[in-house]
Amino acid sequence: MSTLLDIKKPVAAEMRDFESYFNRTLQSDIPLFRTILNYVIRRKGKQMRPLLVFLTAKLNGTINETTYVAATFIELLHTATLVHDDVVDDASERRGLKSINALYNSKIAVLVGDYLLAQGLLISVEKNKFNMLGIVSAAVKEIVKGELVQLQKTRKLDIKEKDYFRIITMKTAALISACTACGASSVTEDEETIARMKSFGENVGIAFQIKDDLLDYSGSNMTGKREGNDIKEKKITLPLIHALREAGPIDRRKIIRILRKKKKGRKEIQGVIDFVKNHKGLEYAELKMQEYSDRAIHLLDNYPESETKSALIEFVIFSTLRKT
Repeated sequence: MSTLLDIKKPVAAEMRDFESYFNRTLQSDIPLFRTILNYVIRRKGKQMRPLLVFLTAKLNGTINETTYVAATFIELLHTATLVHDDVVDDASERRGLKSINALYNSKIAVLVGDYLLAQGLLISVEKNKFNMLGIVSAAVKEIVKGELVQLQKTRKLDIKEKDYFRIITMKTAALISACTACGASSVTEDEETIARMKSFGENVGIAFQIKDDLLDYSGSNMTGKREGNDIKEKKITLPLIHALREAGPIDRRKIIRILRKKKKGRKEIQGVIDFVKNHKGLEYAELKMQEYSDRAIHLLDNYPESETKSALIEFVIFSTLRKT
C-alpha cells in the first residue's frame, strides 16, 4: 500500500506552498486568539482534504490560485467542524493532544470554530469564488443536519442501516465531496465533470467513515482512540447495526440495555465488541466499505492513465487500509 507521502508526489510542491498560504489565514490581532490559532496550526493532521482538492484539480486541469483558495477554505471548515465536534462530544483530546475546549473552555472553543468558519467564508468572498461558496455552504448545511439526525437517533437507539448511511453521507461524505467538487471547479466550469468529482468524493467519504467505525473495534494508542469508544458514547455504527439485525431477540435486548447505560464498564464494552465480532458485523462493514471504494475508483475509469489518477486511486485504497 502507498503511503500518504507517495500519494502526495504529483502535487508535492503545491502542498508545500499551501502550508504557508494556509498559515497566513490564521492571523489575529487578539493575543488569546493568536495563541489558540498557533496551537491549531501545530496540531494539524494529515491534511488529506487539501490533498484531495489539489489532486482532483490536477486531474481535471491546471492548478491555480483558485485551487489554493479552495484548499484553504476546506481546511478552515474542516478545522472548525473538529473544534465544534469536540465541544458537542465533550472530548478532551484530538489527535493525542488536548482539545481547545479542554485547554480553555467550551465557550472559547465555539468562538474559535466560528472564527475559522467565518475566515473561510471571507476568503471565498474576497476572491469572488461564489461557486465555491455555494458548494461549501451546502456541505456545512449537510454536516449540521447530519449531526442533529445522529443526536436524535442516538437518543432513541433506533438507527437502522439506511439511517446510518444517511448520517455519514451528511456528516463525513459531504465535506469530502466538497473537496473534490471544489478542486474540479477551480480548474473547469464543466458541470458534468464537477458532478462526477463530487460523486467520487461522496463515495470516498462513505468508505472513509466505515473504516473509521471499523477502527473502533481495533483501537489503540496508534489510532488515537480506545477500542469501544463509539460504544461508550452510544454511537451505533454499521458493524453493530448488522450484528443487532442478525441476533436473536434475547441477545438484542441485552446489548441494547448495555448501550442505554450512561456509564459502561470495560467488561460490558468488551461484551458488545465480542457480540459484534461473533455476528460477523466487521466482515459485513468491510464488504460495504469495499463496495463504496470500488464505486469511487470506477468513476475515474474514463480518465487517461497518469500519475495523478494513480495517486487518487491509491488515496481511495489508503482510506480503506489505513491503521489510524
